[in-house]
Amino acid sequence: MEPLILLESRKKAPTKLAKNSKIYKTIIKAIQDKKGEHIVSLDLRKINESVSDFFIICTAGSGPQCKAIIDNIEDQVLAVCGEAPYKQEGRQSLQWVLIDYVNIVVHVMQSATRSFYNLEEMWSDAEVSGHND
Repeated sequence: MEPLILLESRKKAPTKLAKNSKIYKTIIKAIQDKKGEHIVSLDLRKINESVSDFFIICTAGSGPQCKAIIDNIEDQVLAVCGEAPYKQEGRQSLQWVLIDYVNIVVHVMQSATRSFYNLEEMWSDAEVSGHND
């Protein structure tokens, strides 16, 4: 993870992202295409302390599925939106992979890791939307 000083210096883009933005929809579809489970988005736009507008969280059943999901997200976002991730973490262990697109941070987690960290509870002030088919 980034040192705290880097996180503090990183600014959100001046315009807020919307749920109907191309990158938001592309990420959700890329996860669904690879059968990610329990897909939720947390709307962080009204939380002043947040470093992004949205978190998108999903569960992967295994390491290979986690890799397939993150590879598909990166491929689709690059193809459709022309954007590469600002930062990435967790690709070695595939327990919790974070893909940072600045305004959207994607968390692909295996079930035990997701249960343990419970990001939805940690960010309980955020509006939660489900995205399962």
